[in-house]
Amino acid sequence: MKNIALIIAGGVGMRTHQDIPKQFINVKDVPVIVYTLKAFQNHPLIDAIEVVCIEGWHDVLWAYAKQFGISKLENIVNGGETGQDSIRNGLKSIAKRYKDTDDIVLIHDSIRPMVSAEIITDNIDVCRKYGNAATVIPCTSVMLTTNNSISSEGQIPRDNLKITQTPQAFFLNELLEVHKKAITMDLLPSIASCALYIELGKKVYLSRGSEKNIKITTSEDIEIFQSLLESKRPEWLKR
Repeated sequence: MKNIALIIAGGVGMRTHQDIPKQFINVKDVPVIVYTLKAFQNHPLIDAIEVVCIEGWHDVLWAYAKQFGISKLENIVNGGETGQDSIRNGLKSIAKRYKDTDDIVLIHDSIRPMVSAEIITDNIDVCRKYGNAATVIPCTSVMLTTNNSISSEGQIPRDNLKITQTPQAFFLNELLEVHKKAITMDLLPSIASCALYIELGKKVYLSRGSEKNIKITTSEDIEIFQSLLESKRPEWLKR
């Protein structure tokens, strides 16, 4: 019964307008992906880490793993043409080493470096209880619909809406079968495996996320991440 973290780092990250992939950008002298790897390295329930990495950066990542003590990193594979392809590459690699029916995989974006131990624990707990788990947070904004990106005449009630994050946890064997069916049924590529489950009529269960579990997509997100690293929780603030 193993818990394997599958970290997706196959993107180039054009929207940050940097010369290197955003997962390798240094923030306070540490690459973004290292913060992410450390979160899973330090979690007592995580047994192993696999990374799907952009081609040409494998040696760099192995060097970082050695430098920062990421001893749970077992393997690195190339990404695919789509996010779905990248996840599938990682799953196939993991399945060569882990074959027990109760092994689970936690799929996580390399560019979500603020994932907490509590988020990881709840994701594992919900998956083991119900069969899968997608990390979510409540939708707190007014959601408008538009047909032209200029104006709106409708809204979607937010009470029943959730915003997905990662990690998303699944039993390894079942997730592999879901990806096989997605190919057979020619489903549209999706980076989110929870979306594939729903497309196939499966129920997805929800685990607790956090507003701090940000995804670094733009240069502004890098600024926010650095501010979060430097922030200290006020003593008077209740959890």
